[in-house]
Amino acid sequence: MTDALKGWHEVALHRDFDAIDGLLAEDVIFESPIVHTPQVGKAITAMYLNAAVHVLGNDSFRFVGEWKSERSGVLEFMGEVDGIKINGVDMIHWNEAGLITHFKVMVRPLKAVNMLHRKMGEMLAATG
Repeated sequence: MTDALKGWHEVALHRDFDAIDGLLAEDVIFESPIVHTPQVGKAITAMYLNAAVHVLGNDSFRFVGEWKSERSGVLEFMGEVDGIKINGVDMIHWNEAGLITHFKVMVRPLKAVNMLHRKMGEMLAATG
């Protein structure tokens, strides 16, 4: 496993919020199933990832698959929040220094997307 994937594993599984900034390139692009346009920059990406870890970070969260190439990888995850089962993937690209340059999240089913939209909106409004 590369350092970028290993780092994200640690953040997501152990809710290590302090480590998020150290994983990201300054010009990282974040794409969410919740937000219609790509978000650019370390600060906004860290904010979204922090909120996602807060919302999804419970004992049911786990990674169930991993696919990787030289400088990209896909991590499939599953979990449950408020009785709704969530299945998704994190598609991650990194640079030569091992910093994440592009982070795209896709989630299913629609009920899970809607619930995440609501909960992440609440979390981001509270921090914004």
